[in-house]
Amino acid sequence: MKGHQVSSERVLNGRYEMGELIGRGGMADVHLGRDVRLGRTVAIKVLRQDLARDPLFQSRFRREAQAVAGLNHPTIVSVYDTGEEEIEGQHHDEVRVPFIVMEYVAGRTLRDLLKAGELTPETSVNYLLGVLSALEYSHRAGIVHRDIKPANVMITPEGQVKVMDFGIARAIADSAATMTQTQAVIGTAQYLSPEQARGETVDARSDLYSAGCLLYELLTGRPPFIGDSPVSVAYQHVREAPTPARELDGSIPAEIESVLHIALEKDRARRFQTAADFRTALLDARKGIPPGAPGDPTEALAAVPTRADDDAPQTRAMAKVLAGGSIAGSPLMEDEETGPLTAAHAEQSGRDADDRRRSRRRGWIAVLLVLLALLLTAGAIALFGILNSQPEEPVLTSVPSVESMTSTEASNALTAVGLRPQVEHTFHDEVESGLAIGTEPETGSEVEPDSLVTLLISDGPANRTIPDDLFQMTESSARDALESIGLRGGSVSEANSATVPAGRVIATEPALGSSVPAETEVNLVLSTGLVTVPRLIGLPSEEAVALLEDPVRALVPRIEEEVNAVVEPGLVVRHEPGPDSNVAPGTEVVLYVATEPPEEEPSAPASPAPTSSAPAEEDPGNQGSGRGQGNGGNQGSGRGQGNGNGQGNGGGQGNGNGG
Repeated sequence: MKGHQVSSERVLNGRYEMGELIGRGGMADVHLGRDVRLGRTVAIKVLRQDLARDPLFQSRFRREAQAVAGLNHPTIVSVYDTGEEEIEGQHHDEVRVPFIVMEYVAGRTLRDLLKAGELTPETSVNYLLGVLSALEYSHRAGIVHRDIKPANVMITPEGQVKVMDFGIARAIADSAATMTQTQAVIGTAQYLSPEQARGETVDARSDLYSAGCLLYELLTGRPPFIGDSPVSVAYQHVREAPTPARELDGSIPAEIESVLHIALEKDRARRFQTAADFRTALLDARKGIPPGAPGDPTEALAAVPTRADDDAPQTRAMAKVLAGGSIAGSPLMEDEETGPLTAAHAEQSGRDADDRRRSRRRGWIAVLLVLLALLLTAGAIALFGILNSQPEEPVLTSVPSVESMTSTEASNALTAVGLRPQVEHTFHDEVESGLAIGTEPETGSEVEPDSLVTLLISDGPANRTIPDDLFQMTESSARDALESIGLRGGSVSEANSATVPAGRVIATEPALGSSVPAETEVNLVLSTGLVTVPRLIGLPSEEAVALLEDPVRALVPRIEEEVNAVVEPGLVVRHEPGPDSNVAPGTEVVLYVATEPPEEEPSAPASPAPTSSAPAEEDPGNQGSGRGQGNGGNQGSGRGQGNGNGQGNGGGQGNGNGG
């Protein structure tokens, strides 16, 4: 556990911090985690999101937690807690992804050790003894594992065995469920028991068969049966016998081979009946005791009994002598065929019997020597064949075509042929988002069974178009729409609008309809629901009214006249609300428009002074005496006294001089 750092970016159920990915399987991902409540490091197993919608995988995943929750044994990975996590941003199709919080085990799986070539017959037997210990405990608890294989057995740095992944385990009372569900094989083909392959009920002895397959692979480096497809492998489990392990590796003890033979019996009644029986047989085999033999291996080699020659009367007579007769010279007893036998006869008969026994002994020795020679010859031939045989070509699996399948369909297609899919997402200009682009290795490639195959899933084109229909959406709806096409909602600003309600999108940055790279952050501009009163002072009243009534503003003008001797009549002097005020559409704006001042009353004309000459002519609106000229083009003549200025209504002036 040293050296691992746990990130707190995701916290499940407010308690479990989920960190780096430390394992990946066909059904789930395993992350390093930390229980913040208890302060301990844990492993968090999360069902893959692309499988979370499949009820079968949901059921298998939950069953694993239920199966192991009650098991507490040093060789079984403990389960601490379970829960479900909601996938954010999927409001149209909410999915809850289950997870399991387990004991964190540092180490490597038996599959890793197999690939590294680090196993010996001794360590292989030791590891299987640990697996059998776990099965013995789980079977007593009423749980059948049903998926014993190298990838489900962890080995700690100290060499301790930890059995995990009870994902398809069932209670023995529920073992009537067959190995096929919804036409999918439950279990891994290379380790299926014959009854599982036939779709029959399973029990503890099915696990022991899988354990036998596991021991076979640990010893030889390959499963007992391999084929082009899971179906062909399952057929071999039912119909064919495996290649003897000692033919693949001559260093495997014969006693271990005998244990394997019993463990891999097709008929479960002929296998080991309990994990304890299997374990005891392995322990005996390590001591050189074959299965079923007594405790002392020398007692198993009983001597071949010699057959008495009943046709020889001398033999029968000698037997009687040896049984207690006398050879002192008197007859012993009467023989059934030759009559009385004297001591001489008996002695001669004894010598004859000894000769015959020696002859038979020499005959047996000759036979044994011949047999020994034949055995040595056969062994030499077999050894020569092993040393000079070409290595067996491995059975390979062809990668199937998955183009245009959904992620779930493509994963199932790969799993069905014994491969392990690993999903990766990438952009593609032609393949629709969520569909399979292909695989690495590519379709048709020949790979080993149980190989990891990268499944490429399209995220759509690398560039995205900002949709025009974001216009007038709410902020949350706009963000969801952007995320659904691979873009991200950015910052929010506001702008006035007379036509868009407050809080709705009126624009984006970059603009609506723009083409941008995937994952681009798009800023939203929301309406305030207000409009700005423009500056109208100095504009003609008609122009000011048009600006206010423009649909962009939708304001209501009202004109009030105001006398102003300075501003030209008809121009806006001021308005309320004032310039740059933010108001709601439909607000009334009062325009104060200048008008000219009213006209002044003209003053009364002065009485003319009497003169001796005729009065001078006056232009209307001009006043004066003597000679004068009016601006309006009127002239007066006459003589008079005084100076005067006059102003006429016509706007003219006259000046005159008098003497």
